[in-house]
Amino acid sequence: MKKQQILAVIASTLLLFSCAPRDNGQLIGVMDRPSWSPINPYGMQYVPSGALHIGPSDQDVNHSLVARPKQVSIQGFFMDDTEITNNEYRQFVHWVRDSIAHVQMGHTVDHPNGVQGVDWEAELDWEPGGALDGMFYSGAEQLGDRRNIDIRQLVYDYQWYDWKKAAQDFDWKTDFNRFSKEKHNRADYIRKDAIRIYPDTLCWIRDFTYSYNEPMTRNYFWHPAFDDYPVVGVAWKQAMAFCYWRTNLWNAFEEVNTEDFRLPTEHEWEYAARGGRELAPYPWGGYYVRNAKGCLLANFKPGRGDYPADGGLYTVKGDAYFPNDYGLYCMAGNASEWTSSAYYENAYAFIHDLQPDIRFDAEEDDPNTWKRKVIRGGSWKDIMYYIQTGTRHWEYQDTTKSYIGFRCVLTFLGRSINDFN
Repeated sequence: MKKQQILAVIASTLLLFSCAPRDNGQLIGVMDRPSWSPINPYGMQYVPSGALHIGPSDQDVNHSLVARPKQVSIQGFFMDDTEITNNEYRQFVHWVRDSIAHVQMGHTVDHPNGVQGVDWEAELDWEPGGALDGMFYSGAEQLGDRRNIDIRQLVYDYQWYDWKKAAQDFDWKTDFNRFSKEKHNRADYIRKDAIRIYPDTLCWIRDFTYSYNEPMTRNYFWHPAFDDYPVVGVAWKQAMAFCYWRTNLWNAFEEVNTEDFRLPTEHEWEYAARGGRELAPYPWGGYYVRNAKGCLLANFKPGRGDYPADGGLYTVKGDAYFPNDYGLYCMAGNASEWTSSAYYENAYAFIHDLQPDIRFDAEEDDPNTWKRKVIRGGSWKDIMYYIQTGTRHWEYQDTTKSYIGFRCVLTFLGRSINDFN
């Protein structure tokens, strides 16, 4: 090594130690870290870590063999105690509506990080003849004298990071080598989508031929009578967009970002539905859908079609009936629920036994088979087989149904609350 190089190394070494923090030479970690304590989000219940025997909780009456028995382990998480209700989803719709209106009126602010945001303190002028008239139906599209928001304009941009693809492509031997020319661009794994977020209220008519359900189309999502009922008519991507929005809403008021709100995997859902009861066919345990007094324990289709026998002709309030032992309501019946899992008939044959997860982000032009997503729990229009905790079913991610809703989960960070050892 030349003399000049030796002097350069010595100088850089002295500079390094002269700028080091005053830690008395001890390994004490970074001292200016934010404090953290476990959170309990409003409206959510904690589901502790544990093991689950997935598979049919009763005989496989269809002999479908799509749920072979297997033991898996699940990390603790928080789950909404009810399905997302109309009023909760309406908060999302109003946020998107108001953010679009603010931007149209020029109500924006520049944040320190260089990102332009909405000025929520500014007032919106919704009066007729104002700057926001363009957000309403007009002309031939206006029904009578009603002034209704043009729901086609309620489009929400959301994004997510494809961690699985990034992990497959990343090679630490080349990507961490500063001399290597084979480097992956982080932007290649950031997925973006824009989607209309207003629920499909017409599904109440479309789902049932020769059946009069127009009052539900006109009233279900917006009328106060249904505020606490589960939102339906929401496609899988709309549910994903809601989770992304809810995460941003949370992070805007939290100093320390947490895990993202998301849809549960199908096995997290099944684990939560059983409520700690091993191989329980229903969230309440036993083999019957009525209690000792003969009262039905869930909102589904009993008998040969006596829909009102359980107290509700269609859906019922999200907290109707008794919760399971985890404090979760209507994990059987009421509304079937989207999960994040892609549906494959033989999935149980190759899934991992640690936090099993199968996902696939289908594109618009992909075959329909690739767009199948697992739904769980059964609904108000299903027979009792479909409300069992171990029954798997599916629907296409780009469809909307009057009997499919969703709820969110949030992964618990750290050791499970129930582990006191």
